Amino acid sequence: MQMRRMLLGLVALISAVSSAAVMPRNGRGGGGKLSRPAFSKLARQEPEDTKYFRKFFFGDRSLAIEVLTFRPVSDEPGFVASPPNTPAFPLPRADVTNPGFDSNTDLTGHYDERFFSGVVDYDARLDTLKHMVRAWLLTTAKEGIETWIAHGTLLGWWWNGQILPWDWDLDVQMSADTLTMIGDKYNMTRHKYVSEDGLVVREYLLDVNPWIWQRVRGDGMNVIDARWIDVRNGLYIDITGIAETQPDSMPKILNCKNYHRYHVNDIWPLRDTTFEGAPAKIPYSFDEILIAEYRSKALVVTEYEGHRWNTKSKTWDLANDAPAGPEAERLSNHIREPERYYSVESGGFFYNVFRLLHWW
Repeated sequence: MQMRRMLLGLVALISAVSSAAVMPRNGRGGGGKLSRPAFSKLARQEPEDTKYFRKFFFGDRSLAIEVLTFRPVSDEPGFVASPPNTPAFPLPRADVTNPGFDSNTDLTGHYDERFFSGVVDYDARLDTLKHMVRAWLLTTAKEGIETWIAHGTLLGWWWNGQILPWDWDLDVQMSADTLTMIGDKYNMTRHKYVSEDGLVVREYLLDVNPWIWQRVRGDGMNVIDARWIDVRNGLYIDITGIAETQPDSMPKILNCKNYHRYHVNDIWPLRDTTFEGAPAKIPYSFDEILIAEYRSKALVVTEYEGHRWNTKSKTWDLANDAPAGPEAERLSNHIREPERYYSVESGGFFYNVFRLLHWW
């Protein structure tokens, strides 16, 4: 107990010194941090996307379903094609959109069956996911599409700014109005990607679910709103939108269609960072979001799914003796939940103090 008090005192001292040494962020540069309420107020005044989001969902409460401008191609409800390939949107398009994203239609649950040609091995999967998320982040930044990494992908960022090597797909989120925009403008478009060294050339399909206008879970067949798909093998990034669906009873509470809920101030203002070497954005309260979804054990466990955390290289390395599958879950359930972040062992005590001070 005495040691704990000493450590907390040290954290408080370092925090005070750090706060006095940095310049508050004021829109003209600087690496300091404003208090959270002030930062949120500035965000409401400045970013155009954020202002539109708040007006769209918190103002007149009406959802103008622009996605219904898609051209119907079937009597089946919700089955629509992409917008016409007009001069305004000259990107190459596929012929028809996927009527839904039921995971049962994806072979092994992690491939789009339209592009599946065989299960990829460990190295090919990591290579696919790495370049796929880089392509997504670079493309959305170029097109001015506001998106942020989420779920297990956000957890991978927390550890080392990279994907978790046992993941089979990746997750990103966006506001529901942004989702509607990409459905109207980019549905079924194909996007070329070339790596920085010019050695990797890939192509990706952005497929938007025609049921994006439905912001409740329904029968659970359309909880994924869109996908960014590698057309070589069918691996993909899941894209989900979040919206305020109960403004009267739960104002400013946003949710996707798979029971994940967030307060608007937990998402915005987004934080700038890098992921897999590409500029990226993460939610404002990334730590609270991760703990709510995975519990704080996810920030502590250093052996999982056949991998072990390397504190020197700060990477997850394959380890034949590390638990995997149900055994990994069973063992992690016996690990005590840490009471504070100073218990996290991702890189040592002072390293984690630095991370906390940097973000707060």
